[in-house]
Amino acid sequence: MKKIAMIPARYAATRFPAKLMQLLGDKTVIHQTYAATVATGLFDEVVVVTDSDIIYQEITGFGGKAVMSKKEHESGSDRIAEAAADMDVDIIVNVQGDTPFVKREPLEKLLNQFNDPTVQVASMMQVLTKQEEIDDPNFVKVAVDKKMNALFFSRSVIPYPRDKQFPTTYYEHIGVYAFRKQALLDFTNWPMTPLEAAEKVECLRYLEYGIPMRMIVVDYMGVEIDTPEDLEKAAKLVSSR
Repeated sequence: MKKIAMIPARYAATRFPAKLMQLLGDKTVIHQTYAATVATGLFDEVVVVTDSDIIYQEITGFGGKAVMSKKEHESGSDRIAEAAADMDVDIIVNVQGDTPFVKREPLEKLLNQFNDPTVQVASMMQVLTKQEEIDDPNFVKVAVDKKMNALFFSRSVIPYPRDKQFPTTYYEHIGVYAFRKQALLDFTNWPMTPLEAAEKVECLRYLEYGIPMRMIVVDYMGVEIDTPEDLEKAAKLVSSR
């Protein structure tokens, strides 16, 4: 199977504009994410897909591969689907541009899910233990069934611990997805769904159209950078390493 990683990179993020061009250690956030993805050695190709000349120049300036989006897009999946449509590829991994701590082991585990021919889409989650993160709507939570398929994604606390005598595990959705090519292209042809629009969580579109999403539990993946506070946490993590 031919496997590529695609990194959607939008410049004008709503909560933290230009976050991908912020310095994290000695590189920008998007440079760190690209380098970490290449370093896994898992992919035939790694490509940044962007709407920004600034990000395009950042990636190509150090010899990385980037392509410019031709259209406006609602989601990262829509953005990479445009670029992937004419590519000869079997499995596409969407690595969010704000996840600079991606590692080989969880990505390899994610790719291995496609040894099951029934799996069309897969993604990652990690255990949340801090109550402030469980309560924080910037942390997207996910609940799964016994087969590790996602039941729901929400910015709210799920499950709600009405009966506190039963231990509850909370999972944060990590914004790294993998798709068979046709599943990704199908996604872009479906209109945005009501739950997706309400939560602003794009993977809900798959669930609303009846496509299971296989989840894997991964060890701590570091910080996703959605806010300036996240960038501060990430900087501390980089300096500690």
